[in-house]
Amino acid sequence: MIKLAPSILSADLAHLALALEQCEEGGADLVHFDVMDGHFVPNLTFGIPVLAALRKRTQLPLDVHLMVEAPDRLLGSYLDAGADRVAVHWEVTPHLDSTLRRIREGGARAGVAVNPATPVEYLQDVLAHLDFVVMMSVNPGFSGQSFLPHVLDKTRRLREMIGAQGAEVEIEMDGGLGRGTIRSAVEAGVETCVAGSAVFATPDPVLAMTSLRRLASGEIE
Repeated sequence: MIKLAPSILSADLAHLALALEQCEEGGADLVHFDVMDGHFVPNLTFGIPVLAALRKRTQLPLDVHLMVEAPDRLLGSYLDAGADRVAVHWEVTPHLDSTLRRIREGGARAGVAVNPATPVEYLQDVLAHLDFVVMMSVNPGFSGQSFLPHVLDKTRRLREMIGAQGAEVEIEMDGGLGRGTIRSAVEAGVETCVAGSAVFATPDPVLAMTSLRRLASGEIE
């Protein structure tokens, strides 16, 4: 079963409560929440108070993607604010196994994100500590970027690694997923699809979610 995770970074930031309502009406499985610090990536987005406010307005799981330097410094606060899933970046997390353990001990599902140029083979020894991997199919930092096709091969290699270990690790993909790319991502092994502009830059986000799910599942072309 494919999961759809609309990214509210692409929503009208003056009406985030409406965006949550649209996610619920459109049958979203998760709400993707991008945290950028202006250091690891050249942009600033949401912080802890915004996450806490959204937590009060929806029962949907909040999928928090920490694109920040030194994620351990902020981890406890995001868990306390209501994160259901937290992904940290391999590139900035030196003691990854310990960080993942903290996430799980905090009651959330633990994930790691990898940039487009980061080999998935680096995750070989932490798969047992993971609940999900976020495959970045754009370079992180801005919404609305074009999909990078070479990430599909990386995804297939990751799926083979997971299968070889008999691990239960979900593959999520973030970046450039839309009408022309979402089915290819699913065919490569993606189970959770993050969609930003493909949902919220359309005239009808609810309809867009329905269409993307049908495209992902192969119901329509």
